[in-house]
Amino acid sequence: MPEARNGGAAPAKGAGRSAAGRFDPHRFGPVIGLILLLVVGTALNPDFATWDNLMNVLTRTAFIGIISIGMCFVIISGGIDLSVGSMAALIAGAMILAMNALQPLLASPVAVVGLGMLFALLLGGGFGLAHGLLITRGRIEPFIVTLGTLGIFRAVLTWLADGGAITLDGDLSDAYGPVYYGSLLGVPVPVWIFLLVALAGALLLNRTAFGRYVQAIGSNEQVARFAAVEVDRVKVLTYGLLGVCVGIATLLYVPRLGSASPTTGILWELEAIAAVIVGGTSFKGGEGRVAGTVVGAVLLSVISNILNLTSIISVYLNAAVQGCVIIAVAFLQRRRP
Repeated sequence: MPEARNGGAAPAKGAGRSAAGRFDPHRFGPVIGLILLLVVGTALNPDFATWDNLMNVLTRTAFIGIISIGMCFVIISGGIDLSVGSMAALIAGAMILAMNALQPLLASPVAVVGLGMLFALLLGGGFGLAHGLLITRGRIEPFIVTLGTLGIFRAVLTWLADGGAITLDGDLSDAYGPVYYGSLLGVPVPVWIFLLVALAGALLLNRTAFGRYVQAIGSNEQVARFAAVEVDRVKVLTYGLLGVCVGIATLLYVPRLGSASPTTGILWELEAIAAVIVGGTSFKGGEGRVAGTVVGAVLLSVISNILNLTSIISVYLNAAVQGCVIIAVAFLQRRRP
């Protein structure tokens, strides 16, 4: 009889633990935080909840959000990239120079813009692969590699711009404008691209062998090697993926202002890392979600938007707020299993 009672009680206790474990604060915390921010923003300023403001927030989120998706893969694998802002600046300047040079050679401005966009993707992917090779083949820490290229990229852009700005020619600017200012079904083009990149990233991370390898490497690189995972190859591809994401974000950003300068992309790396960490990805690697990263990117943009609309504190302190968010989330992750 005692054995029967114990046998019957054990499943009930396990079921209770299972039911209680369904709520993961690291998974649902960013969503709850975003919902609370939406409520607070609406209460502070009625204009916050308008459709136009929502589209404005999502459009401005698209650049950092796309980069954050690539950064999510890198951080899950146990890496980091501090150069994405400077990389975006150099890609923007290089693609503008390339398009201006091609304009006299090609009759169609649309063709020139298309080639410029392709060049941005190739350049971003190339920079990312170079990072991956330096880290894997050169056996240099990701922090050191990307800290070095952070300075290199921005210095090269400053040299190309002669300390000023590189501006897209007028005809090309008109042809390129719809990529940022256009809309489909009332939703801006950058938002659609952001959504597509997020869906592709989620499928790649959760439904492919590559995604499983990325998580395995971040959890325990040595064990992944013993399991016959090509660790170096996966790391190189991960940084290449981030570079492509930077290229996509840049080709969407260029038509917004039609120029690139040494100040382009400043602090983008901070915002991208913040979005990934706020979204629930472990900074130590091994675990993370693209959906959480998207929520994290939107959450940070909502914070900035609320500060802009309400003037609770100076807009110049936006970066300080993001820094505080990073520190707070990292503090909360100390107890993360």
